[in-house]
Amino acid sequence: MTLLDLWLSRSIPMCLLLQSLVLMALCFPSASMCPKGCICQRDPHLHGINVTCSQSRLKEIPPSLPVDTVLLRLDHNQIGAVPDQAFHGLRLLRELNLSYNAVETLGEGAFSGIEATLQVLDLSHNRITSVHKDAFARLKARVIVDDNPWHCDCALQQAIGGMAHNHEAAARVLCRSSELHDQEERPFLTVDTDLCNLAKRTTDYAMLVTMFGWFAMVISYVVYYVRQNQEDARRHLEYLKSLPSKPKKPDEADDISTVV
Repeated sequence: MTLLDLWLSRSIPMCLLLQSLVLMALCFPSASMCPKGCICQRDPHLHGINVTCSQSRLKEIPPSLPVDTVLLRLDHNQIGAVPDQAFHGLRLLRELNLSYNAVETLGEGAFSGIEATLQVLDLSHNRITSVHKDAFARLKARVIVDDNPWHCDCALQQAIGGMAHNHEAAARVLCRSSELHDQEERPFLTVDTDLCNLAKRTTDYAMLVTMFGWFAMVISYVVYYVRQNQEDARRHLEYLKSLPSKPKKPDEADDISTVV
């Protein structure tokens, strides 16, 4: 065997091994990028990574997610909050599944940074009662909000108003509690009252009642003060009347008799 044959016999397996490693690096993200308890797989069709963290007993959103995540499954966990800008930097994210968690509220910046690319947002089966009025304002995604104990108030009415393109999601919002008691357990879209003006009127009434109470208190104090002064003046006058008259001096009596 010549030296060239020996070199070729050793170099070809090395080249094949090197190619395999390159393909593995391209097709699978490194273990350090994938959050603990999650499975990360590259999606060749979407040119990104599918991150699956379902049923991983997570109590918060993983802080280190691959920047090229296109699909993120966080369902069936114990996540209690979505911090502002929790997904900031995931500029390729198309689908976000947060169903079957314990989320209670959503702030203005909960989905900041993914508004342009997100196509599906699943928030069903959580504990959401209230949201910021602009929580969904810039989202173009299909939002799923079924089975949440919504409190129907002004902020939710404004948030639903910003989902005009998402009428199906808005129609599935049921009022567990409401500013109007007759709207409880009814679809929110059936509420034909402006809850924001209702809250404003309620505040105005409360201010009016408070001002009337202060005014009545001032009037009562003035009346009491005047009556108290009248009573003190009457007592003082009676006291003066009860005093004995001043007796005349002897020299004054002699002067009077001399004149006579």
